[in-house]
Amino acid sequence: MFPRALNCAVLPVVAAFTVLYGGPGAPAEEIPKTPGHRLISHYEGGPAQAAPLPGEAPVQHPFLAPNGRSGMHSDAGGSATSPWPGPLGRNPRVTSERIAALGGECATATFDSAGRLVTVCGTFSGFKVKLLEPRTLATLAEYRLPQRSSTVEAITSLDLSKIFKDTSGGAYFYLDDQDRAVLADSRQHVLRLSHAQRPDGSWQFTVDDDWDLTGQVPHDCVSWTNLRPSGACDPVTSVMPDWDGRIWWVTRQGRVGTVDPATSRIRSVRLAGEEIQNSFSVAADGVSIVSDHALYSFRAAADGTPEVQWRQTYDRGSAAKPGSVNQGSGTTPDLFGDGYVAITDNADDRMNVLVFRRGADVPAGRRQVCKVPVFGSGASTTDNSLITWGNSIVVENNYGYENPTTLLLGKSVVGGVTRIDVRADGSGCDTVWQSAIRSPSTVPKLSTAGGLLYFYEKEPNAWGIDAWYLSAVDFRTGERRWRQLTGTGPLYDNNWAPITLGPDGTAYVGVFNGIVAVRDGG
Repeated sequence: MFPRALNCAVLPVVAAFTVLYGGPGAPAEEIPKTPGHRLISHYEGGPAQAAPLPGEAPVQHPFLAPNGRSGMHSDAGGSATSPWPGPLGRNPRVTSERIAALGGECATATFDSAGRLVTVCGTFSGFKVKLLEPRTLATLAEYRLPQRSSTVEAITSLDLSKIFKDTSGGAYFYLDDQDRAVLADSRQHVLRLSHAQRPDGSWQFTVDDDWDLTGQVPHDCVSWTNLRPSGACDPVTSVMPDWDGRIWWVTRQGRVGTVDPATSRIRSVRLAGEEIQNSFSVAADGVSIVSDHALYSFRAAADGTPEVQWRQTYDRGSAAKPGSVNQGSGTTPDLFGDGYVAITDNADDRMNVLVFRRGADVPAGRRQVCKVPVFGSGASTTDNSLITWGNSIVVENNYGYENPTTLLLGKSVVGGVTRIDVRADGSGCDTVWQSAIRSPSTVPKLSTAGGLLYFYEKEPNAWGIDAWYLSAVDFRTGERRWRQLTGTGPLYDNNWAPITLGPDGTAYVGVFNGIVAVRDGG
């Protein structure tokens, strides 16, 4: 998920900061901490030894940057794994970069072939595609995207929940095999941007391609020059390429489409009455998309039109839960193991992890492998991707988190993390371990080279101190090995942004005011 920001009480402040600081970014500076950071533990546990995990890495997509570098969920299958070690907890060092006076969260982080970060950061004056130096986090180049209609609606209606429920505008982008960022902006255009160094040594982004989807997507959206539109607006949520190089896209109101980069031909279908707020995953056998009603496998017809290979409904519950964007699954489908796909449902009492066989020829009665309830009665949901490696699945509990105001004054969520394994013979699934880790809203990651899971943790504090930690958990046992304080206060709340492990072993976390980096200090 992506920034879902503050509540209505701070809207006048938001508006003021947008007016005063909405222009080009100020010089680099650290994200401010609130009082209390000297009164709490900065580091707990002890350094871990790298313990590589056996198993095969996810298949490399031919049109994506190398696995671990290409997007929010690490690879085409959405495994949320990285092939290199993350920080092991040896004298960790924390740095941060404040992106804007208010807001500025850098969610998806990708890495070009030289290790530079390509990210999209959300500010109240619009999203920015940024090129960052990986050690100093200094901005090398930026490209401004149009402001999302939800931001304008939030300010004019004094209802910031409109931002909280919006995952469109470029948050879900990917880096392709030529280091180009591909995203859909708030104008319903798909852009492909390259970055290069000028003769004077400075850097710049260039729009290489711009595909206009408005012929097939309603686009009468709220803007500062169109405050009362008479038509419909359907924001584009996410984009991903298939194995033939077509760029697939989905919209909030259930449209599924493709762009052929060679011909610019655009085709689409609509899932009537269904909503898509998550990203999606791709394998050679199809495109897996989850709506708020069902899990789908798509393929493209000869002319590029999306065709349904199979559809599987799930228990969507009776309402959205606190910690959910909508009434449906909050997970991007995970493609893993021997032809499996996993999501979570939105069942009322206890959320379930669901595993299905994804072959197009699987009989309906054999498609479901298992249904495993997780976390406590009446307090379970997730709006973040699962982690998958081999036949293993890791899921966290986001129940109770809504936005950065939810956890102020030392509050936290019920939390919980569970590992589930699909049996080797495919006869079902078993719970391997359960942890009490409280990771309110992050997309966690697994280092397969280090054997460590990384979460962004916050525990209740009786003194009202809001302390945020990067926590490393043993994948095999569920034991927390160490955790490092990143900062205190709501500006360090990750607000649905993921942890991303860089090729140099740094862990990056998008936070409400920018981006944080944690690396071993030797």
